[in-house]
Amino acid sequence: MFDKNKPTLTLTGATGFLGSHIMAALLEKGYRVIILGRPAREETLEQRIAKLLRWFGMAESIDRPETLEIDLLKPRIGIPEAKYQELCARTDQIIHCASDTNFSERKRNLVFDANVNSLNGILELAADSRAKNFHYISTAYVAGANDTLCREALSGASDFVNVYEESKAQAENIMAAYCAGNSIPLTINRPSIVYGDSRTGRSLKFSALYFPIKSLQHIKDIYLNDLKNNGGRKSREGGISLDTEGCLNLPLRMVLPRKGSINLIPVDYFISTTMRIIEKSAAGGIFHLTNNSPTKPETLAAYTEQFMKVRGLEIIYGRARDYVMRNPAEELFDCFIEPYRPYFSDIRVFERTNTDAVSGGVQPPEFTYEIFERCMEFAVQAQWGKKLFSPVP
Repeated sequence: MFDKNKPTLTLTGATGFLGSHIMAALLEKGYRVIILGRPAREETLEQRIAKLLRWFGMAESIDRPETLEIDLLKPRIGIPEAKYQELCARTDQIIHCASDTNFSERKRNLVFDANVNSLNGILELAADSRAKNFHYISTAYVAGANDTLCREALSGASDFVNVYEESKAQAENIMAAYCAGNSIPLTINRPSIVYGDSRTGRSLKFSALYFPIKSLQHIKDIYLNDLKNNGGRKSREGGISLDTEGCLNLPLRMVLPRKGSINLIPVDYFISTTMRIIEKSAAGGIFHLTNNSPTKPETLAAYTEQFMKVRGLEIIYGRARDYVMRNPAEELFDCFIEPYRPYFSDIRVFERTNTDAVSGGVQPPEFTYEIFERCMEFAVQAQWGKKLFSPVP
């Protein structure tokens, strides 16, 4: 049941990975939540939210959140004046989680429409509703490509790894100026790379950490099929073979530009820390939700070999063009993982002064093989999202 003593929160992005978990956590704690969003294909927003609540096992245990289909690029977020005024009157705080996470430069206009050009509508709603707080879910990587120490402060960077980072940095600065001008406390949460639940392995999204493993599974299946049905002709050309224990020898070098690591946090840590920030940071601030002990790519390679029953994965450093003699498996893998390559050799270090103060210094769990296995087993059972809403043990 909703707790009458708690504020009403208006949430965007509830159908996304992080937004859906925020929605579930708010509802579990008794907050009244108004979901702003869009329909998708043949599903209404209400149907999308209902499906997510079933996935979280909450369909029968909580009061349904309200849903309101909107368009952030239109005046008054695309709803009639009377409905807009009613929304303003009921909104106590806003959590803006909606964004386009595409890295592709070819989709620059779409990314900026979603992450920057749509801000006017949600910020005007914050001002018109006299919101007591505006919470924004950003990314730790707004600091840009060149900064090693990333402060809990607005970014002045001009060089970014991709258009997503650039758009989020620009969005932060726009929001900060607007909220300061309208006396609205602004909270900016900056997670690093978020994977599934460290305790259960469950996840609603299978990109970033998952994508290289999914890609290797695809490559492995190609060669297993070749060995089984084509006499192994292609496999022999690449030095690929199957041993007597069923382990595939798969010589594959992943080329990274420099020695570094990947900064990973589980979604359960993201949610517990985000809820603390929402509930305890009335004055606002910038918070890094990151890992002080990032994972080395060599560790991920070893985990992957053990989980997938393959051998031959190797991490090498330098320029990809210096390794022109790439075998077919390596060439295919390169195509799959190119957008994520910079994040596997990252040297950025994230300040956590504000986060540690509000969370009591609680850190994300160590990324062990047991957690990796748990997450990847769920991903495989869910067929990397194809059977996400089917019952999965």
